[in-house]
Amino acid sequence: MTDSNQISVDPNTKGNANLIYILYLVGFLTGGITSIVGVVMAYTGKGQGDALLDNHYNNQINLFWKYFLYSVIGFFLLFVVIGFLVLLAAMVWFIVRVVKGMQALSAGQPIENPGSWLF
Repeated sequence: MTDSNQISVDPNTKGNANLIYILYLVGFLTGGITSIVGVVMAYTGKGQGDALLDNHYNNQINLFWKYFLYSVIGFFLLFVVIGFLVLLAAMVWFIVRVVKGMQALSAGQPIENPGSWLF
């Protein structure tokens, strides 16, 4: 007999992929903790769903690591003032990519180039 109050996260659903995008956005308020949870969820879901979900999981993994890299570069450039601009540009890039991913997922479309470094 199963408990109907149990919550399970199935990596084979669009809802799970959408939750990861939401966790990425909430990461700005939580100091990145939810983003780390999101990337772990993306790694565990990768390869378990259909091609559309795998495309989005790949996009989410790429987003996390590229934003992390941009943020580290921006942090080190803070000492020469330009870091503020790099961090701001990285934040805008990340938000745009997450929103585009959410829109594509809700439309049932894959990300055209999940490995892209641009918008």
